[in-house]
Amino acid sequence: MEGIFAIWQRDLMKFVRDRPRLLGSFAMPILFLIIFGGGFSGTMENLVMNQTSEIEDFNYLTFIFPGIVAMTLLMTSIFSSLSVIQDKEFGYMKEILVSPVSRVNIAIGKMLGASTVAFMQGVLMFILIPVLGVTYEWSNILAVLPIMFLLSCTLASLGLLIASLLRSTQGFQLIVQVLVFPMVFLSGALFPVTNMPAWMDILVKVNPVTYGVDAMKKVMTGAGDLPVAAQNALGLNLQLFGRTVTVAEELLFLIIFTSILITLATISFRRANA
Repeated sequence: MEGIFAIWQRDLMKFVRDRPRLLGSFAMPILFLIIFGGGFSGTMENLVMNQTSEIEDFNYLTFIFPGIVAMTLLMTSIFSSLSVIQDKEFGYMKEILVSPVSRVNIAIGKMLGASTVAFMQGVLMFILIPVLGVTYEWSNILAVLPIMFLLSCTLASLGLLIASLLRSTQGFQLIVQVLVFPMVFLSGALFPVTNMPAWMDILVKVNPVTYGVDAMKKVMTGAGDLPVAAQNALGLNLQLFGRTVTVAEELLFLIIFTSILITLATISFRRANA
C-alpha cells in the first residue's frame, strides 16, 4: 500500500503544480459545449420532441452535460498516462521497476493517480452548471460521483496499457488522438447512437465510454425513470444481446474492463523489466 500511495501521490502533486495543464484541459469540453450546446440545441430538441409526446420539456444542454463530463474524464485519464512514457525517458520508471514494489502495485498506483486527476477535473466541470442554466438534483449529482471515478479508473487503465507498450511521447499522442474522438462520438455523449449500421453498433457496444455515459445520464437526469419510449428517443435504452442494460450491469462491465486492462498493463511492465 505504501508503494501504491507514493506513486499516486507523486502523479497527483505533479498535476496540482501544473496550472497550465489544469486550465488547458477545460478547453476542449467547453468548446464542445459551445458548439453542440449552442449550435445544435434547437435541432436536437425539436427532433426528440417530435419522436415522442411523453417528453414535454427537453433541454439539450441537460442531456449532453453528463456526456461532456465523461469526455473530460476520457481525455484527462488517458493523457495523464503519458507520465508513464515521460518516466521512462527520464529513468524514473526503471528505478520503480527494479524496486521491491510489485508490478501490480505499480500499475494500480499509476492508474489511481491518473483516475484521481481525471475525477477532480470532472468534478470541477460542475462549476459550469449555474452558468449553463441547467438544473440537477443534488442527490443525483452525489450519486453520479462513484460512477465518474469508476469510469476514470477504466479509462486510466486503457491509457496505462497503451503507455506501457510504447516508448515515445509522439507515438502515444498519435495513437491516443486516433482513439479519443471515435470513443467520444460513438458513446452517445453528444447525440443518441441508436439506429446505427450494424458494424458501427458493434463499436458502440465495445466502447467502455458508452456504458459510463449511459449510466451518468440516467443517474444525473433521472431519465432511467422515464417511459421506455422516452428513453428510446433520448438514446438511453441501451440494448445488449436483445435486452436493456441496467446501470448496475454497466458498472459491472466497467469493473471487468478495468480488471482486464490492469492485468495486461502489469504483464507489460514485467516484460519491460525482463
